[in-house]
Amino acid sequence: MASFKDLTQNRELKLGTYIGEFATPGIGQILKSTGCQYAFVDMEHSGFSFETVKAVLRNLHDAGIASLVRPPSKAYHHLARACDVGAQGIIPPMLGTVEEAKACLDAINYVPDGNRGCALNIAHDDYHPASVLDGLAAANRKTCLTPLIETADGIENCDAIAAIDGVDCLWIGHFDLSASLGIPGDFENPLFTDAIDAVVAAGAKHNKSVGRLVGSPEEGAALFKQGFDFICYLGDMWLLQRALNEGFSAIKASVGDGAVAGGS
Repeated sequence: MASFKDLTQNRELKLGTYIGEFATPGIGQILKSTGCQYAFVDMEHSGFSFETVKAVLRNLHDAGIASLVRPPSKAYHHLARACDVGAQGIIPPMLGTVEEAKACLDAINYVPDGNRGCALNIAHDDYHPASVLDGLAAANRKTCLTPLIETADGIENCDAIAAIDGVDCLWIGHFDLSASLGIPGDFENPLFTDAIDAVVAAGAKHNKSVGRLVGSPEEGAALFKQGFDFICYLGDMWLLQRALNEGFSAIKASVGDGAVAGGS
């Protein structure tokens, strides 16, 4: 299967979705049937435990779906543990400086590239026996850092962050970014659109991928044309709500108000 890091090696369209509610054992095969390439698994806002995420990642990877995990924070124990339970890509929240990005790289990589505590032949390497040096090197090759740019500091430093060796993708957290800029939810404001342009430019300058959650196919297509190659289309609970709302509305419209079952 293509890992998340593998997917960052080109600027072709990559389609994925967000998982923050449904930790079903079937999630990997369900997503595979749609052509989904990766899943953004959220721990910051979902309430998922590491044990839950470990099971979700196994289901995803067995189905050939790449994974990007947002841990609860940028703390070492959250970053390293997310890697240990199998996350291919790590997306630390509220990453705003070069120093923070380097600290995250140090936490998710083994020596000589970092100082992550060593644990081999466990979930992250598919329980595959290997020599210590081979195991450490293999883990470092596939571990991927995707800074979540969602603060004014992140925008100010996005070019320098994108320049760091080991940063593979930049991701926009659009709601938090708009709030940090003092314009919560105002995505048409020039402050917000200029910030987006800065991140896209940083990605293009340093040949790094750029990603974002989108609310519609039209928005996804427009952002791809703008320079986003990772398009994350909605998420599990929102897609269910949308599908049910559309279906219920269509049935009600066809039946009409006040209709009785079996009536003409």
